[in-house]
Amino acid sequence: MTAINRPEGHIAELTARMRSFIDEEVIPQEPALAADDDAARASLDRLRERAKGLGLWALGHPAELGGGGLPFLDFVYLNEIIGRSEFGQLAVGSVSMQDTLMLHRHGTDEQRRRWIPPMVAGDILPSVGLTEPEVAGSDPTLIATRAELHGDSWLINGHKWFTTGVAQAAYCTVFARTEPDSVPRHARISAIIVPTDTPGFEIVRSIPTMGHDPSDHYEVRLTDVRVPAANLLGERGRGFTVAQDRLGAGRIFHAMRWLGQAQRAYELMCDRANSRFAHGSLLADKGEIHRYIAESAAEIHAARLMTLDAARAMDAGADHRVRVGLVKFWGARMLHNVVDRAIQVHGALGLTADTPLERMYRQARYARIYDGPDEVHRMSTARRLLRSPEAAPWR
Repeated sequence: MTAINRPEGHIAELTARMRSFIDEEVIPQEPALAADDDAARASLDRLRERAKGLGLWALGHPAELGGGGLPFLDFVYLNEIIGRSEFGQLAVGSVSMQDTLMLHRHGTDEQRRRWIPPMVAGDILPSVGLTEPEVAGSDPTLIATRAELHGDSWLINGHKWFTTGVAQAAYCTVFARTEPDSVPRHARISAIIVPTDTPGFEIVRSIPTMGHDPSDHYEVRLTDVRVPAANLLGERGRGFTVAQDRLGAGRIFHAMRWLGQAQRAYELMCDRANSRFAHGSLLADKGEIHRYIAESAAEIHAARLMTLDAARAMDAGADHRVRVGLVKFWGARMLHNVVDRAIQVHGALGLTADTPLERMYRQARYARIYDGPDEVHRMSTARRLLRSPEAAPWR
């Protein structure tokens, strides 16, 4: 088995340890963690301390920031295991990785000192205010939230939603229009760090989403929110550069985790097919079930190789935009297909909360929209390939 298929050396032991922790300690706690109450938070705190004790905490964060410093390719092998549980990221500290990298690349020395150490330690959580209800989220040039510089402070007014985790976050990176319409549309937006306890920063509600009420997605209003001018993240008018740095890495993080979810659904599907008897034989003896199993295995394997290839290109410093664009829409569709088939094989049981599949199905449906809908990724990737056919990943 070659290295691209299976981790070798030091990472093999680490993946085995992570698999044991996720499968034996995190997954059994999922029903309790889903309750989102004081008992759930206490359970999560215990898991986080356990992960730190096992040497599994923040392994993908840069070593100079207190993390494990794993390269992207190694982190794929771990993150597909972390992704077996939707609570895996929180349990092992990888949930803050995107924002840590964003601050590390674009933040001032003071911003890094203030926010990165407690983020890596898991003492605080970040959030991002990008999407708005009044404009199309797939076209961030339409952002309507405004930030005006008054002396030594920014005055921000606007409306955000699907601001994930903001109720638990210490700060929100707000993307706002700071430049006049006379400048190019991709140079009108800036990123500004807003502590969530700033006067005028109002969490309106948790948005009910596909069976989650409350959910982890929030609507936020900013009314005359005033923060220091020094809270600008990156250069003024370069918010798209900051956002793309975060989202680009985020898309492959998602693709890594989707592998774990799909693999778990596949395993549940096989177990059900091998144990359920109907119409004179096991489900595993029926041709249609054979198709479900074979197609799921093929789609998972293809998505896994695409993800590993994209991670390898990122480690090498190569242009990885086409690879990440491809795996974002392919991986999201793959996850949806595999979970859907697993539910079908389980029959009515698959629709209940007695298995994790119904919750996984809802998460899979989100995957085709967040961090850019599939249609936008197909469009942008196709445009790059049409401009430069040699950018195809097999060239």
